[in-house]
Amino acid sequence: MLRPGHFIALIALALLTLGVLMVNSADMKAAPADAPSPVMSPLGILFSRSTAYMVLALGAMALASTLPVRRLAERLCAPDPTGRPPIGRLAMAAGAVLLICALVYVPGLSYEINGARRWLRLPVPGLGDALSVQPSEIAKWACVGLMAWYGAVCAGSMRLFVRGLVPALAAVGAICAFLVLEDLGTSVLIAGVAGLVLLAAGANVWHFLAFVPVGAAGVAGAILTSSYRMKRLLAFADPYADPQGIGYHTIQSLIAIANGGGWGRGLGHGLQKFGYLPEDRTDFIFCVIAEELGLAGAATVCLLFAGLVWCGFFIMRREQHPALRLFTLGVVATIAFQAVINLAVVTGMAPTKGIALPLLSSGGTGWILTSFCLGLVIAIDRTQARRPVSEGGPLTATLTAA
Repeated sequence: MLRPGHFIALIALALLTLGVLMVNSADMKAAPADAPSPVMSPLGILFSRSTAYMVLALGAMALASTLPVRRLAERLCAPDPTGRPPIGRLAMAAGAVLLICALVYVPGLSYEINGARRWLRLPVPGLGDALSVQPSEIAKWACVGLMAWYGAVCAGSMRLFVRGLVPALAAVGAICAFLVLEDLGTSVLIAGVAGLVLLAAGANVWHFLAFVPVGAAGVAGAILTSSYRMKRLLAFADPYADPQGIGYHTIQSLIAIANGGGWGRGLGHGLQKFGYLPEDRTDFIFCVIAEELGLAGAATVCLLFAGLVWCGFFIMRREQHPALRLFTLGVVATIAFQAVINLAVVTGMAPTKGIALPLLSSGGTGWILTSFCLGLVIAIDRTQARRPVSEGGPLTATLTAA
């Protein structure tokens, strides 16, 4: 009998396959007038870098789905006999994440794209410096696991302000404050998911809301002190005020979506990717999908993400172990929030942000780590005892009430 984990694997496979096709389509270049029409070669797709990343992502998901997640959760989440929160271990973990993120400023490792230092270029024998890694993706998924672990270990003290909530927010705040220098969108995503996981773990809502003005002030400061972020806000307010300047990106994305119509121009036959739509293979891949596959393709993508989130939520509702339940919630929330932000940006309903569409936008680090975390959710589902959803336990009741 098919379980929710099986559907998650099938949906992830469908999204990755579509991602490979659309990334290769977006990579097409305009040919001279006397050359044959540019088409996607099956062999070219098969041996493309995106296909290699897909294979690695599926391998990571398969590996994670076989891990003994319950045994690991029992070992890692044993409560302290003294009842004190594990602040030392939390600080060490947050420090390790910060150290990984700081590597983008190390000469020789840093890899800059469009003026942003978000990538590491790692030398690989036989491949030169062809392998790039995005530390913010590592930080994003590490924070999900870190907050799930902390929320489970400190379940008895999460409603306390100083001993429960403050250490977790300090760790997440430090990571987000560092990432916001180069990547405001990912910082906001990490903070939002971490807040949801901590609330689900039992944090007091009013305690949590006390920090909202601090976070809002930080975001406002990051925007006001950055000229390109201010231009993005102006472009969001009225992209047609400067259609060849700050509004160009938004206008071209809307043109691509509109050109698709109901059924699209056909796979590989989009026009906006030929020098008109910036970042067509990464953050704006949905526009290429909408232009070439139309409203039907765009709706299919949305339904796949909705199915992924629904299956993950069902697994979370059935889970008894607090850490595994919180981790599943964090994974589902991360994918859902990230997809919603990306879709809002490309449709002009939010300012332009460097947020990828999970499992679709080109990016090896994102595909592999997202698939690995989904594999862990599949492992959680695989090892769950069959029981009614209504027996979900106190955390389920908290989530339902929230």
